[in-house]
Amino acid sequence: MRVQLDLLRCPVEREELRSEGEELVCVAGHRYPVANGVPVLIDDGASIFTAAGVAASAQARPSRSALERVAYRIRPTPASNIAAAERFARFGEMLAAERGETPARVLVVGGGELGEGMNAIAADPRLVLVETDVYVGGRVAVACDAHRLPFPDGAFDGVIVQAVLEHVLSPADVVAEIHRVLRTDGLVYAETPFMQAVHEGAYDFTRFTDLGHRRLFRMFAEVERGVAVGPATSLLWALRYFARAVPRRAGLMVRLADFAVSCAAFWLVYLDRSLIGHDGAYDAASGVYFLGRRADQALGDRELVASYRGAAAGKAASDRGFEA
Repeated sequence: MRVQLDLLRCPVEREELRSEGEELVCVAGHRYPVANGVPVLIDDGASIFTAAGVAASAQARPSRSALERVAYRIRPTPASNIAAAERFARFGEMLAAERGETPARVLVVGGGELGEGMNAIAADPRLVLVETDVYVGGRVAVACDAHRLPFPDGAFDGVIVQAVLEHVLSPADVVAEIHRVLRTDGLVYAETPFMQAVHEGAYDFTRFTDLGHRRLFRMFAEVERGVAVGPATSLLWALRYFARAVPRRAGLMVRLADFAVSCAAFWLVYLDRSLIGHDGAYDAASGVYFLGRRADQALGDRELVASYRGAAAGKAASDRGFEA
């Protein structure tokens, strides 16, 4: 979707922007390109990306080779994020109920492609999605760096950040920006990896346990949180990446090893349908999720520690002198 100009702000000064030909300009004189109708609002001085480089991605999106396209189609890919659609539906229903006749505005950070489980809310007329990413193409309405979101304070009713926070340099800064652009009591829904190997190459920095993820969102009141992707999927990741480590150098052999293990062990994912509700799943989850409301007071660390839900819950508390 095209985003109205009055919703956009300069990522440097957070001032309003005006249109000048194929650029957007703020009162301080900062200029930003518009590529294929998509504003590219990146502060070159504070980002690992540049506005010019991201604008050029409109013509330079990489494509898979013919062999990779065939392998991608025939490799078994069972759903591992089992209840994502239900969680997104809950998120959407909560926003729609609160907004009544007015559509809820939802920011999707890292929304260049539709996330797993998001089909229904993407088609829901009660929600208006504003999708952002660090390239031009796909579903991207605004190209930006999530460390400096180019939107005014309180502009959104909800924010979705699915499988993104592992790819940013400072997750805490991104979550602070999410807090800023949400209205009072606005909702955030986040999914972030825990037990996963490196993906997206150099642009992969961080992992979070369930408690680490909850602390990251400590300025939000918890609605619910839990295991998004279970321990059987963690095992599949480990097997795939063990196979990828066997060839000495990156290249075709690495991709073939990954493909072979994916075909041989894909069935492990189905075990998560029964394991995902077990206490031990928190300690070995492939990914965790958090649904919460914007708050003005941070969750205390003692309260955080007391909320541990893994298999060692009682023992961990008593060993350290805390109440279970």
